[in-house]
Amino acid sequence: MSLTNQLLQNNLNRLRLLCQSLFAIFCLYIGWQFYSFYLWTTETGKVFTPRPPAVEAFLPLGALISVKRLFLGGEYDTIHPAGLTIFIAALLIALFLRKGFCGWICPVGFASNLAERAGKRMRISFSLPAWIDLPLLSIKYLLLGFFSYLILWQMDMESLTAFHHSSYNLISDAKMLHFFLQPSILTGAIMLFLFLISFVIKNFWCRYLCPYGGLLGLLALLSPFQIKRAPDTCINCKKCEQICPSSIRITDRKTVRNAECIGCLECLPVCPAKDCLTLGLAGKRRVNPILLPVLILGLFLLSYLTATVTGHWQTQVTVDIFRQLYQQITTIGHP
Repeated sequence: MSLTNQLLQNNLNRLRLLCQSLFAIFCLYIGWQFYSFYLWTTETGKVFTPRPPAVEAFLPLGALISVKRLFLGGEYDTIHPAGLTIFIAALLIALFLRKGFCGWICPVGFASNLAERAGKRMRISFSLPAWIDLPLLSIKYLLLGFFSYLILWQMDMESLTAFHHSSYNLISDAKMLHFFLQPSILTGAIMLFLFLISFVIKNFWCRYLCPYGGLLGLLALLSPFQIKRAPDTCINCKKCEQICPSSIRITDRKTVRNAECIGCLECLPVCPAKDCLTLGLAGKRRVNPILLPVLILGLFLLSYLTATVTGHWQTQVTVDIFRQLYQQITTIGHP
């Protein structure tokens, strides 16, 4: 491998690991902050901790409902505005910058990457054969179709508004916290299974089960950024395929236009053939690979700043209302 490629590999790998690590640490901090806020509202904790808006990032179905309300009625979510902002940011990143949210920001994707690396070191990680992989790959798209049918097709404006103002929606963040703090035996077994199988089958959750990633992948098919392969210089070593976290058969195509590509750029520096794999725009010459993560992080940060300035980040629900409803969490069911 050339010195240039080696430097590129080290820089990209370290930058991606740094970005994912920082976002993961931030999510852990947000989780702890929200847990402290929840304890205060239920009078278990004595010290008041402000509710962090970013916790709403873990409510994607609610955000999908909010997107439809915004599209039909022009009303921005006033209860979980940060969740809607983050969801829109992820959609925009996918549309223009591939599944960059999955590859550079998502903490679940980061955990999957760590499990995959650990599995490789223990020599227990492998990819499923195509006859099993393809049927499993359809699961997340079936889940996406199911939720899209219920929300985008079945729910009218009246139903959307009723859900938006329901007590369940107001405490959906606390409901999510309860889901992880007090799981049933079945839920706990499923979570343990998903954790353990991630060491054996790389990126099991992201590749087969995440409908959120499925939606972003479909949008990413329209992204102008593409990995391009020069067949005349390719030596068919398949190093790019071995490192690809999405198990894409890169050597079978000239342009990687695949819904599973997360824009991680891992394939570029491992290619030993000069100018064989490059990052480029559709129909144009190649661009510097560092441009993609810079734009991904920049767009995400811009979305946050725009929401903050325009008043679309902080919820309009008062602390007293949260406190009242959180204390009734066991009696409030889905509308």
